[in-house]
Amino acid sequence: MIRRLDQSMMVALVESARQAPRRRVHRNFHPDDVYPAHRLMIAIEPDSYVPPHRHLSPSKDETLLVLRGSLGVVFFDADGVAEDQVELRAGGEVLGVDIPHGVFHTVFALEPGTVIFEAKAGPYVPIAADERAAWAPVEGSAEAPAYLAGLRQIFGGSV
Repeated sequence: MIRRLDQSMMVALVESARQAPRRRVHRNFHPDDVYPAHRLMIAIEPDSYVPPHRHLSPSKDETLLVLRGSLGVVFFDADGVAEDQVELRAGGEVLGVDIPHGVFHTVFALEPGTVIFEAKAGPYVPIAADERAAWAPVEGSAEAPAYLAGLRQIFGGSV
């Protein structure tokens, strides 16, 4: 079945993200979690915290493209020191990034209504303990908002 990824789909996804407790939602284009190629559209709001993590499997390189808005991506060394960052902007000079497996990273919306497209190999496997960044707060913790605010400073402030 051919599916069109259009503006109305993004608008609906953004509205869902604004109502979601985690302030982000995704729309899968792969049929199930065991499918070998995962493709999804994610709407993410600026106050959504994605804890730094890595994917250790050699098959789990991850590609992100911004379709709407802008996204901050920060890369860390094993001790949690931010080594690099990139701003992805829809229609901008840099609109995507390909993240190799094994690299600690996090993403966050730099403006409301941000929508990204993600592609990586399936099947879906939850993040394992050794893929979590032990030096970063967990999602939903009292420390997470301040940590996210600090990361936002890398890109010049808050929304």
